[in-house]
Amino acid sequence: MGQFIDLTAKDGFACPAYVAEPAGKPRGAVVVVQEIFGVNSHIRAVADGYAADGYLAVAPATFHRVKQGVELGYGEDDMKAGRELKTAVEGLPAPGVLQDLQAAVDYASKAGKVGIVGYCWGGLLAWRAAAQVSGLSAAVPYYGGGSTTPEEIARKPKVPVLAHFGKEDHWIPLDTVEALKKAHPEAEVHIYDCGHGFNCDQRGAYNAAAAKLAKERTLAFLARHLG
Repeated sequence: MGQFIDLTAKDGFACPAYVAEPAGKPRGAVVVVQEIFGVNSHIRAVADGYAADGYLAVAPATFHRVKQGVELGYGEDDMKAGRELKTAVEGLPAPGVLQDLQAAVDYASKAGKVGIVGYCWGGLLAWRAAAQVSGLSAAVPYYGGGSTTPEEIARKPKVPVLAHFGKEDHWIPLDTVEALKKAHPEAEVHIYDCGHGFNCDQRGAYNAAAAKLAKERTLAFLARHLG
């Protein structure tokens, strides 16, 4: 359904992105931010899904600054490789990969208002983008690993935020999610009876009911803020 293009960041870096076009005139655009597994078949399917819902979907390869062509699965070795790549990207001098998200938003804006949806590490990046990337109208982090630390909670989003978390997420303690909710009463935060990664149908943690409800809420939220 989609194809890869190259985006050019402010520093001149060329970042590949998977782009899925809607059938008719776009309702707006959604930047889809990957987990620690690259722009793999699951993330491409997520982008295709948003295109089917009427949005131009753009999924930038946020590992590209440290390693090209990353497409991992969900086994132990993949997890280890993904975590190492994430650490490498997080260690880049500021603004690092946020430049690539900015390039994706700039490109997507041709379709109208732009939202950002991120999963796992991508959820953390979506939370940061809500505060630091210009041109956004909404942000939807799914189980953003690290987004509930005091340092991240201190950020001030410039756009409406809808956040999804799992009650049984071993990576994101529930008390830290509650701290995020308390610090950001303006954000819409939902907690589901499931664990981390519940939206990914290629993972053992997949929870069909939670994924369906979270997607319905996300689409309603995007309809309000993007069109």
